[in-house]
Amino acid sequence: MADLFDVADPQLAPQGQLRIDWAAREMPVLGAIRRRFGTERPLVGLRIAACLHVTAETANLMLTLQAAGAEVQLCASNPLSTQDSVAAGLVARGVAVHARRGEDSPTYYRHLEAVLATSPHFTMDDGGDLVTALHSRPAAEMGAVRGGTEETTTGVVRLRAMARQGVLRYPVISVNDAQTKHLFDNRYGTGQSTIDGLIRATNLLLAGRTLVVCGFGWCGRGLASRARGMGAQVVVTEVEPVRALEAVMEGYRVMPLAEAAPLADVIVTVTGDCNVVDREHLLAAKDGCVIANSGHFNSEINLAALDELTVAVRQVRPEVAEHELADGRHLYLLAEGRLLNLAAAEGHPAAVMDMSFANQALSMAHLAAFSAEMSPGVHEVPADIDAEVARLKLEALGVRIDTLTEEQRHYLVSWEQGTA
Repeated sequence: MADLFDVADPQLAPQGQLRIDWAAREMPVLGAIRRRFGTERPLVGLRIAACLHVTAETANLMLTLQAAGAEVQLCASNPLSTQDSVAAGLVARGVAVHARRGEDSPTYYRHLEAVLATSPHFTMDDGGDLVTALHSRPAAEMGAVRGGTEETTTGVVRLRAMARQGVLRYPVISVNDAQTKHLFDNRYGTGQSTIDGLIRATNLLLAGRTLVVCGFGWCGRGLASRARGMGAQVVVTEVEPVRALEAVMEGYRVMPLAEAAPLADVIVTVTGDCNVVDREHLLAAKDGCVIANSGHFNSEINLAALDELTVAVRQVRPEVAEHELADGRHLYLLAEGRLLNLAAAEGHPAAVMDMSFANQALSMAHLAAFSAEMSPGVHEVPADIDAEVARLKLEALGVRIDTLTEEQRHYLVSWEQGTA
């Protein structure tokens, strides 16, 4: 039993363990790594502080690190993403968890400090809050930290900014940038789970409705694809010309949000930036528009502006707040503007997180072996780890692929042979 923890109800442990075991069935790659780590024990004697979404998928990652010999402390990376039964289930299996669904801001940051108080050797972050909290201290108080990993786009943006300013004090591997993460987790995971959260929260029929996707990165691509598959008329807004052009070539309508807002039945942000849905868009949105966010922070929607425009608010469904504006229009904010796919649903399917968390586990073992040789800054996931995760996933799916012959390998590194 973990010595120190703060969860909503330890009696939920049996229910949580069922969820953890169910997710494990869809995570064969991480399962294979856990079995290997159980023999090799690459993290023996190491303390890991993790700030991640406390879900059944994350639980399997924590148990993998535990099997590798690490002492693990886990807190939540979002106040609404914690699954309380999973938190209890992890505590019952010896992982110290500091997370409660719906925790307020002081509790959230108290939990961050609780995991940092263990003087970790490595950090594992989702959004950058843990690293930021650690770097807000004097360098002399950094303790034993040798390196870390980062799971998501928002966190990598923050880390790269820290690196540019010369304030990042240790090496961090950007798991988010692994091909087996962003090509699959961000696109297929975010696409499906955001639609899942939207439908669970509202029970809307998407067919025939206009759904605006703000941002056409990997998450936006996935969301737009899934929304179109549900029969929605999808509009994309972008600031990057190449991405906007790709959206046009994919057959989506592309326009500024100021033009899209009056047309929108649903607006979903997936950009990683702030105030994407701003005051002007709130003023232009039509009566009944549903507004949601699937980026990491709730800053993508200008909530202060929404509050200023609101004359009355009521909770009409568990994750749906109806904002009545002075002109009589009603706008519907989902999940307090926080991560819709985790606040109103269960996050990414386990089969997708299998690859992301396999990268996390293998990257942590890499850091344990080589962090002393790595300079402070943001580092890519080693190519061999990315390829190994893909190979293991294909193997688990029963898919076989071709291999190059010696002749083909030679041809790809030579220059002499040309047009015959």
